[in-house]
Amino acid sequence: MAHFSDFALHKTIQQAIHDMGFEEPSPIQEQCIPKILEGGDLIGQAQTGTGKTAAFGLPLIEKMTNRNVVQAIVLTPTRELAIQVSGELRKIAKYKRVHTLPIYGGQSIGHQIRALKQGVHVVIGTPGRVLDHLRRKTLKLDQVNMLVLDEADEMLDMGFQEDIESIIKETAAERQTLLFSATMPQEILRLSRKYMSNPETVTITRKEVTAPNIEQVYYKVFERSKLESLCRILDSEEIGLGIVFCRTKRGVDELTEALQERGYMASGLHGDLSQAQRDKVMQSFRDSTIELLIATDVAARGIDVGNVSHVVNYDIPQDPESYVHRIGRTGRAGRHGIAMTLVTPREMKQLRTIEKVSKTTLQSRTVPSFEEVMERQQSIWKEQLIALMEGEADVTPYADVIKQLQAEYPAEKIAVAALSLAFSSSVSSAEEEAYDFGDTGASKGMVRFFLNLGRTADIQPGELNKEIAELVGASTKAIGRIDVFENFTFLEVSQEIAPFVYEALRHSRLRGKRVNIEPAKPRTKRNK
Repeated sequence: MAHFSDFALHKTIQQAIHDMGFEEPSPIQEQCIPKILEGGDLIGQAQTGTGKTAAFGLPLIEKMTNRNVVQAIVLTPTRELAIQVSGELRKIAKYKRVHTLPIYGGQSIGHQIRALKQGVHVVIGTPGRVLDHLRRKTLKLDQVNMLVLDEADEMLDMGFQEDIESIIKETAAERQTLLFSATMPQEILRLSRKYMSNPETVTITRKEVTAPNIEQVYYKVFERSKLESLCRILDSEEIGLGIVFCRTKRGVDELTEALQERGYMASGLHGDLSQAQRDKVMQSFRDSTIELLIATDVAARGIDVGNVSHVVNYDIPQDPESYVHRIGRTGRAGRHGIAMTLVTPREMKQLRTIEKVSKTTLQSRTVPSFEEVMERQQSIWKEQLIALMEGEADVTPYADVIKQLQAEYPAEKIAVAALSLAFSSSVSSAEEEAYDFGDTGASKGMVRFFLNLGRTADIQPGELNKEIAELVGASTKAIGRIDVFENFTFLEVSQEIAPFVYEALRHSRLRGKRVNIEPAKPRTKRNK
């Protein structure tokens, strides 16, 4: 098993990796980082979400020097990806004096020019805006020794081929070129043959994996209410022992603290703990002193506790292999196990990939309401009270208090107050912030949205219906009328899935174009 410490990375970068909470490299990072550090050209074929930004970002920052010139350029298809990559590189360069700058359309070019004049080592930009700076001579690439084409297939789909080639010609001939793409169409191969020198290819294939025969479900949640949703789910389940998976060590610490504050018996497990601390946590878990173990993938390796009833993916795993490894912690020795995955709108595509590769289908569940959780909790309290009354526990100290209270209050009122005092804090009662789209001119029970894409983007009602249903994990019946015009579309969906459709489409692309979605205006107002 590889570790980041195995790579020839400076201690400042190793410290930044530690701060980011990553414990072990993903498959693409494990294969790419050593090769990029060696200096050769490389083609990486991998899907989004496999960790490819760090795969080129770590060696890129490692190779930067103090020379006050642009030494590396990363081209991305969209402004959103440029911002995302820039943020990741800034985290990697936290302890190194490397200045990064995202440049893209829609932001003041004057601000970008001033930042470039002050000195930048790494530029991350969209082809159009980078070319604009080159024409204005506000950006020079003659000292660039590393060029990265990120999501190259998407850039070509969007018609950026000429822009990309114009930019490449402005860079130094003696440079290292890295190309990352989910697919390898002929255009990409032609580009690589023309501008790359004997590139090495790294392909991260999806291994065929089969998930264990246990119950597998997922809950659609919003990022902002993820913790609240988890608490509702936990309160509605009869959990013996459960393992809750987070992506990073920081995530483990934050979730553990949040659950402990809410009264759950939880402890965290990750790579920063000493062996003594790990042993103590694991012993508490085996003894059922704690019922929830919050862990990273690495920390959970080797855990062999036979009576784990629940595995919860608080953060969706990066790949299907990790998913199968995680959920394999439950359902052991013939026992029934259940695996639950919390999925935000932007993660639905990743869930579909997991289902496809692991050849399984996760059943959709709705996060329990406060009333449903209360109903479930009340039956548990009733059982506990009966067991206490029929058991041999010494309740004498409380009997005197009850006698004193009975002199002034009815027994029923005393019992209700006692239950309220004992259990009122054990159920999360916070309500999710509800979406209010207002009057959108939709049919009864529906919400109508405006999309900025129409016939010119090859939008077809039938295909759009299927695409949205798949994107949000809903039935096509929940999607109503779709009116496609030349440059825009009106879409009706049921109120139940409207928030999820809104969140999902805000972060997606249709036909290679970024979607802008907003609640439609009432028809009456529009017609005035």
